[in-house]
Amino acid sequence: MREKVLLLHGWGGSDYPHWQSWLAGEIAKDYGQVAFPLLDNPHFPTKNRWMKQVKTLLKEFQPDVVICHSLANSLWFHLCHEGEIDEVERLLLVSPPRLDLDLDIIKSFFPVTPPDRLFAKEVMMVTSTDDPYMSTIESIDLQSALDVEMKVLKRAGHINADSGFGEWPWALDWVKKNNGES
Repeated sequence: MREKVLLLHGWGGSDYPHWQSWLAGEIAKDYGQVAFPLLDNPHFPTKNRWMKQVKTLLKEFQPDVVICHSLANSLWFHLCHEGEIDEVERLLLVSPPRLDLDLDIIKSFFPVTPPDRLFAKEVMMVTSTDDPYMSTIESIDLQSALDVEMKVLKRAGHINADSGFGEWPWALDWVKKNNGES
C-alpha cells in the first residue's frame, strides 16, 4: 500500500473493537503507512486543542487519505474554514453529526457550517438512516451543501462498534480502491 492514511476519531475515541482501530490494523498488516493518533482528552475534547494537534499531524505525516468519524468531521470542517491545511487525495467523512449539535461536553465544535472547500480531490460521505446525531434529511442537506458523493447505510446507527461496525471490509476496500489493489 503506497498511500499514507490518517484516521481521525470522534468524541471518546475509536478504540477496539471500533472499525477505525480494525482498519488501522488491516492497513498496517499490509505494510501500509497509517497514523491513528489518540487526540487530546478524547472524552472532554476542545476544538482548539484538536485543531492544533491535527494541523501538526497533517504537516508531519502528510497523508494522502484522511478518514474522519463523527466529531472528527466537524473538526475537519473547522480546519477547512481556517484554510491552513494542504489538500489530500481522498477524504472519507463517516457519520458526521448535525451542524448545530447541542451537547454541552463538545459545545466548542458547534455550530459549524459546511465549508466551501474540503481540501480533498475526492470525497465520500457515509451516513446511516438511524444515526442519533444526524437525521436522514440533515445528511441529505449536508451532502448537497458539500456537493459530494454519499453512501447511506440502512439502520447502521452511528456506524461504530455499538452498532456492529468492528470489522468493516467496505472501508478497507475504499482505502485500497485507488491504490491499485482493488
